[in-house]
Amino acid sequence: MTANPRDGGARPQLSSEDSRLIQELVSEYCGLTHGIDSAFFLERRLAPRLEALGLSNFRDYYYYLRYDPGGPRELEDAVERLTTHETYLFREQYQLDAFTQELVPELAARFAARRRLTVWSAGCSTGEEVYTIAMLLREHERLRGWNVRVIGSDISRKVITKARRAVYGASSFRAITSYWQQKYFRDVEAGLEVREDLRAMCSFGQLNLLATDRYHAIGNCDVVFCRNVLMYLAAPARARIVDGFFDTLSRGGVLLLGHSESLLNVTTRFDLVHLTSDLAYRRPP
Repeated sequence: MTANPRDGGARPQLSSEDSRLIQELVSEYCGLTHGIDSAFFLERRLAPRLEALGLSNFRDYYYYLRYDPGGPRELEDAVERLTTHETYLFREQYQLDAFTQELVPELAARFAARRRLTVWSAGCSTGEEVYTIAMLLREHERLRGWNVRVIGSDISRKVITKARRAVYGASSFRAITSYWQQKYFRDVEAGLEVREDLRAMCSFGQLNLLATDRYHAIGNCDVVFCRNVLMYLAAPARARIVDGFFDTLSRGGVLLLGHSESLLNVTTRFDLVHLTSDLAYRRPP
């Protein structure tokens, strides 16, 4: 048994079997597989938690995650440490252009009678995608006078807290023009804050996408953005989540994925939509 680091001993080492057990538990919880298949990565990210909990080895940590009353919350923290949340405003501009120029006019015509549009950003990280979508929809001439809502969700409570705070540093503005920055942000001590009128269009909540039984809390949506999330998940998790998206979307609603993602070998329930510079997936009307 490796010595407890609190006693000045060596840092705990992660065996291949313990690595497998922890990977299986994480995948069971949220579907995550890609990027956590390295024992070195797991050891480096999770070793501080052993010290914090007073555990001497990774097998005890696994048992804690699996069986201790504090395990569910600790598992949330573990997943937080194993995932990255890199994002910025107006990311993947080509897709945003296709969305505003081609999809929004079609959606506006389809839902003209109710004059309401709801967009869900699934896996929204720190919120930049949500506020980007809100800015684009707020200015779209086809949606003047509409009730437009943008909902953001993420598995991480920490990033949801930051999204609600709506204050961003310079790295979030690497792809944004001065027009958007000046119109929808104001200077505060910690950076630039999203203005209240835009924030009023947006809401955020913590959600594990694998918990599809909780999608009802989001409500019926017309558009789902889920960009650069499915690529990190196991095939069964992808299928389950995409089925959940299908059931959440309005008839004729659309799903947009990241540039390296597709529904090939995932589902055939959606119709493929060919756009000028992108692909989207529509729930049949």
